[in-house]
Amino acid sequence: MKLGVLTNLLGGLPAEQAFKYLAESGVQAVEIGCGGYPGKDHCKPEELLKDEKKIAEFKAMIEGYGLTISALSCHGNPVHPQKELADAFDQDFRNAILLAEKLGVDRIVGFSGCPGDCPTSQYPNWVTCAWPDDYLKILDYQWNEVLIPYWKNMVAFAKEHGINKIAFEMHPGFCVYNPETLLKLREAVGPEIGANFDPSHLIWQGIDPARAIIELKDCIYHFHAKDTKIDQYNNAVNGVLDYKHYSKVAERSWVFRTIGYGHDVGYWKDIVSALRTIDYDYVMSIEHEDSLIAPTEGLQKAIKALKEAMTFEEKGGMWWA
Repeated sequence: MKLGVLTNLLGGLPAEQAFKYLAESGVQAVEIGCGGYPGKDHCKPEELLKDEKKIAEFKAMIEGYGLTISALSCHGNPVHPQKELADAFDQDFRNAILLAEKLGVDRIVGFSGCPGDCPTSQYPNWVTCAWPDDYLKILDYQWNEVLIPYWKNMVAFAKEHGINKIAFEMHPGFCVYNPETLLKLREAVGPEIGANFDPSHLIWQGIDPARAIIELKDCIYHFHAKDTKIDQYNNAVNGVLDYKHYSKVAERSWVFRTIGYGHDVGYWKDIVSALRTIDYDYVMSIEHEDSLIAPTEGLQKAIKALKEAMTFEEKGGMWWA
């Protein structure tokens, strides 16, 4: 495995300074935000795609610090019911694919998106229950008339440009939010659809990340290292569905934490062991969204914890048997 970082937490630094800092911190791979919600602090595809020389320079800069690119990150909602928003997310995703082709990167990280409840909707409608029956009608529209056709089209475009892994973060608020919904879209669209496995969004849903990893097996194309802390008292009263702002830490049922602050290192060792069990031998990419710890301090704490939890050498076989 390799230790990686989603670089937008260092968005205030120029690209070269960010890559230098990460390399000096022992990071081996970078996940580059290039559109959608992660922004374009270190990479603006629409500019790079106009100049082959700039693309070569960008790639050489990263490799010069001994880093590899694990994925291009372009989280968005390209099936948003407002066309102008959907079109912007769609264009960012297509540009990410075109840039990945030029950089020799084979996977894009993003969200499945969530449509509205009908063609005239203005806002996404995330369905979380089966009754009243209205919700099942909404799901039928979202999946069969919008989501599946859209991603079939995008996968065809990606394959034309050598990109064969689209890794969805299973994120509540979007149609793909757990292993079941990921596998549903994969079955409908094709094996190019896989997971960017982020335990933080699964933990607060009551999902055991290690068990979910075993369930998904070879569908995991990328991994985000981010933790969640459940507040046992608030959760006992109000449950996990919490719309309060993330800054209201004392009032929320759960908050995102850096590695080691939601669960101990032993918990993360179980996650690493599950990844090894399914032969995932790619990158664990740190994503920092901890409102209680500054980005660089949180990053350094995550690096230290993951270095203890991760394994970096080949398994070696059962030499004792």
